[in-house]
Amino acid sequence: MGRSVDAFLDDRDVADAVLAHVRDGTTDRGDEVWREPVAAYRSSERLDAELRRVLRRMPTPFCPSAALPGPGSFVAREAAGIPLLVVRGDDGRVRAFRNVCRHRGNELASGTGCSRAFVCRYHGWTYGLDGALRHVPHAAGFPDLSREKHGLVPVTAEEQRGLVFVTQEPCAPSAEPWHGLPPLIGSDQALLDARSLEVGVNWKIHLEGFLEGYHIRSTHPESFYPYGYDNLNLIELCGRNSRVTFPFRRIEKLASMPPAERRVDGLLTYVYHLFPNALVTVLSRHTNLVVLEPLAVDRTRLHTYTLTNRDLGAEGVESARRDATFVNQSGAAEDLAVVLAIQRGLASGANECFTFGHFESAIVHFHRNLAAVLAD
Repeated sequence: MGRSVDAFLDDRDVADAVLAHVRDGTTDRGDEVWREPVAAYRSSERLDAELRRVLRRMPTPFCPSAALPGPGSFVAREAAGIPLLVVRGDDGRVRAFRNVCRHRGNELASGTGCSRAFVCRYHGWTYGLDGALRHVPHAAGFPDLSREKHGLVPVTAEEQRGLVFVTQEPCAPSAEPWHGLPPLIGSDQALLDARSLEVGVNWKIHLEGFLEGYHIRSTHPESFYPYGYDNLNLIELCGRNSRVTFPFRRIEKLASMPPAERRVDGLLTYVYHLFPNALVTVLSRHTNLVVLEPLAVDRTRLHTYTLTNRDLGAEGVESARRDATFVNQSGAAEDLAVVLAIQRGLASGANECFTFGHFESAIVHFHRNLAAVLAD
């Protein structure tokens, strides 16, 4: 099962482990083969269960803290099929609400922006940054209205590791989902871009493409492979989360350096999977938060936030943009083409299940945990 850890390795230990694999011609291996029925990717009933029993009941990343830089900053979008409004208050605290007016149910805000209050464009009911109902036009028409009971409906929001997590329908408490995670996005990382893209693929198929390096040589022969390795990865499993390390060939220069002086910046890519539906990818010059929101069994909306890496400073913004452009136009486009092709083949009947082997243990870890939460 990969490397089961209480906390992810620090950079120096990662460098040691990668260099040992390079020396020995090895890679991390799991101890289990998992067979996932193709029906689990095609069933509307299964997707409904994933939404109701997993994505709405667990703390899931919604956006980076950097997307809410000051009081009144907000992000409004659907999560697990439910419209949410996440906003930073005057006290600096992030709060989340169902993005629904308490009068006639109209959506209050959309996209991103900054506002001192949220005014329903249907009848003008107005809510503060804390969700309280502040104003009702012609209030005499609602003589028995309790403003205290007609504020926006809150959902749980927590800031952890540079991310905002939301929990829509809390269930029995379990281990903190961010246990063992390092700080993922620092306060010095500038938000460069935020975008959404709808793709015609099941959310799990798209997710799986991030979680193994077994495909690097065949899928990315001219983009990633010339700089990296074929099937050489570290795979760490921490709680329900995981991290896959994709080293570049230039990491070999560290072998001649004292271990205490080794730094891995620019020498590898970290891909953190935050169970169930988010990824933080730390590349050479930029970091992405990708949240996969299922829309249907064959449609997913990707919400991607791109930030500079740590310690780049103002002069590093353009290098981060160039790095992001290269990745998006090469390797990311190649990955998308593959997962779309997999989606087209689901109905062919060629496979009753997909087989995930010893080099795909982060995917095995994901499916085992998803099955366990669904069965709970």
